[in-house]
Amino acid sequence: MKKGRIMAIRIFDVDLLRDAVEKMCGPVACDMPTDVRSAIETALTVEDAANAKSVLSELLKNYDIAADERIPICQDTGMVVIFLDVGFDVHFIGDPYEAIDEGVRRGYKNSALRMSVVGDPLRRVNTGDNTPALVTTRFVPGDRVTVTFLAKGFGSENMSRLAMLLPADGLEGVREFVVNTARNAGPNACPPLVIGVGIGGTFDHVALAAKRSLARDIGDHNPDPFYAELEQSILEEINRLGIGPQGLGGRTTALSVAIEVLPTHIAGLPVACNINCHVARHKQEVL
Repeated sequence: MKKGRIMAIRIFDVDLLRDAVEKMCGPVACDMPTDVRSAIETALTVEDAANAKSVLSELLKNYDIAADERIPICQDTGMVVIFLDVGFDVHFIGDPYEAIDEGVRRGYKNSALRMSVVGDPLRRVNTGDNTPALVTTRFVPGDRVTVTFLAKGFGSENMSRLAMLLPADGLEGVREFVVNTARNAGPNACPPLVIGVGIGGTFDHVALAAKRSLARDIGDHNPDPFYAELEQSILEEINRLGIGPQGLGGRTTALSVAIEVLPTHIAGLPVACNINCHVARHKQEVL
């Protein structure tokens, strides 16, 4: 403890975490985030191809039906990915990971959402309750717990890629990798896409950085102007591919490119590209 600081520990009952996760499941599945909807509406104003305009209009109608009738926007209600930011001054009473799983268990059942998780990747037996959630925890200043909830569908997840580039590949190597990943995804990832990019770190951490960037609101750019400009230029290049909404052609293949960067080794340039479909479900609560 730093000299002169009075330690103030917050006692945090994990039931609060469980209840918050439970309450998030239904809205994440049924309510399109406002940032994504706004991006779709903007795309509709710039499209001039009849197919593209028709698809975007149908997506907006689907969002309205899902919200009004409280049914999922997509039949793939996703695997739950949680980013848990825990304040240094928080002391949990109980197991936070079990609390999160119980919240998912209750929330998916109560909202009648599809159970999509298998307990073993090769034996393929469904767990029956969409657990376990995949949780990443980091410690931050303060006495709050921030829960960032992603419901990750796998049509888009399956089109994600990771590469261990060489330093000599540089910026253009990164750009080429991301654009080619979007090109190869084509219609299979249900465009228009939201693309998370991680650069740097190690094999495992670069993938996590790409995943975490998907939690950012569309339009929330990297704070470093260099990377913010790179986000925009890659987005423009992807949209020149002409794949368009649902792969039927048009100006809008992607809605957003979000880049997160990490320090890395002098001999490496890891890059990961994590793709979301237009149903870019994310929600955050501060407890």
